[in-house]
Amino acid sequence: MDAVRTILVVGLGNPGPAYAENRHNAGFQCLAHYAERAGMRFSFYRFRASLAEKVIDGRRLLLARPLTYMNESGQAVGPLVRHYRVALQDLLVVYDDLDLPTGKLRLRARGGSGGHKGLDSIQRVLGTQEVPRLRLGIGRPLSGDAVDYVLSDFGRDEQVLVQAMCERAAAAIDCFVNHGIVAAMNRYNADEAERV
Repeated sequence: MDAVRTILVVGLGNPGPAYAENRHNAGFQCLAHYAERAGMRFSFYRFRASLAEKVIDGRRLLLARPLTYMNESGQAVGPLVRHYRVALQDLLVVYDDLDLPTGKLRLRARGGSGGHKGLDSIQRVLGTQEVPRLRLGIGRPLSGDAVDYVLSDFGRDEQVLVQAMCERAAAAIDCFVNHGIVAAMNRYNADEAERV
């Protein structure tokens, strides 16, 4: 494998049209928005993931959507990290989070999975919690089962919030790609704090 530095951004979700608009697929949705903004297309498959690739200033930018279903995301991410020799600071995992209000963002450089099975799978396969992540707020249901909630679609009244979230997520991903996780945290976590 060549020595080109690879930055890997992974959006988490479940594959297939039945899940496309689910809250649990916010990672897929925001990564697709970033890809469109960056002029990238998901055009090939490797290691059970749909991939888009672009070279920027001598670095390879790789976008990945695992096709393993959420709870087994590590089965795609682990082989991609090893094959492309991705340093952990050059990996960003983008996923939905019940603990943030709908439309809010939060970046972290490391830490536990917070019960998110997709991130947990990735951390188990990589053997570390040193995984930078971008959390996408989907809120919690007022009542009922959280599993049913995450596998339901965003409501019409939430679409404006979700669209704005995808815009900010794309900008945060771009900052991560060009300046790293610390710069992205400093800018976008502060930006989110001002929105409260």
